[in-house]
Amino acid sequence: MKTIIRLFLVLSVFALVFSNMNLASASAEKRTPFIKGADVSSLPAVEDHGGKFYDHGKEKDALVILRSKGVNYVRLRLWNNPVEAGGYNDLKHTLLLAKRAKAHGFKVLLDFHYSDFWADPGKQNKPEAWKDLNQGELEKAVYSYTKNVMMAFEKAHITPDMVQIGNEIQSGILWPNGKTWGEEAGGFDGLAALLKSGIKGVKDSSPKGKEVKIMLHLADGGDNGLYRWFLDEITKRGVEFDIVGFSYYPIWHGTLEDLQKNMNDISGRYNKDVLVAETAYAHTLENGDNLPNIFEPGFEKTGGYPATVQGQAQFLKDLMDVIESVPNHRGLGLFYWEPAWIPVEGAGWKQGEGNAWENQAMFDFQGNALPSLNVFKHRR
Repeated sequence: MKTIIRLFLVLSVFALVFSNMNLASASAEKRTPFIKGADVSSLPAVEDHGGKFYDHGKEKDALVILRSKGVNYVRLRLWNNPVEAGGYNDLKHTLLLAKRAKAHGFKVLLDFHYSDFWADPGKQNKPEAWKDLNQGELEKAVYSYTKNVMMAFEKAHITPDMVQIGNEIQSGILWPNGKTWGEEAGGFDGLAALLKSGIKGVKDSSPKGKEVKIMLHLADGGDNGLYRWFLDEITKRGVEFDIVGFSYYPIWHGTLEDLQKNMNDISGRYNKDVLVAETAYAHTLENGDNLPNIFEPGFEKTGGYPATVQGQAQFLKDLMDVIESVPNHRGLGLFYWEPAWIPVEGAGWKQGEGNAWENQAMFDFQGNALPSLNVFKHRR
């Protein structure tokens, strides 16, 4: 009898271990590779105006350096007719950059701004060609434009892996028709219709067997009330999407704890994957050109880390830990905003202007890769 009991106990232990192994295996299968992304939209302008990049003293393509450091995804913004930007970030430049990125093994996130220039919570201006369109005409324009862009990518055999419909859109897109607030705004009804048009344009042009993930991207990553307000209104209007993107800059958007709570809540509340679509931190307080930098002395206290290479690396490590802690493996990863935007005359915010971002790049002012880039290599 004792022998039988012992055998039963041994078999029970084996069964428990085997069950746990299966659960761990299933969890591992569900968990996709962590997105270690970089927005490199300004790279063509930097290169065309003489910018060069180095790793351990050897000149290399910036994309080659980023890939060797573990970056696996690039984000590319798209403007309709960017005259103020000297033509950069138009379809032609974006296609060429996407083709380069794909050739180096990167996945691609395409960021539709639906504007001729910068779009963010403070400005969501219509492209000049669309300024006189009514709501119905605007919905058709968004659909046709999105579909035609996606077909151009497909024709070049570089279909994006992910697309975001608008950039930091809590205040809407294509003002005033898609503006979420104000007396003359189209409100969430107008915005939802425009988002649906863009999403339909992506889906109607995606090749068979290729799933292109759709992201909606908001700023102020630590503001849970903002995200609930926006997503409640969007989901009740039947907008279909896959991912919620967060901009998170610690000098503006609260603490990492605020971000953690928000990502945890939003992923569970709406049953969506989440990622940080934009982030950055300073590696120095020095200035590389004649335009004052956004990250100034005093922001270290707000941001919580020193403006050093080591501080930049530690911030990114801690941010990745937060994202990976989102329950049920719903934290997909992050995109570092413009790590290769070094100070080069002619490659500024617009033609004739300098660059206010170079001290938040991940290359020094001469284009040398910073050791902080290695933080990507050491993440799964």
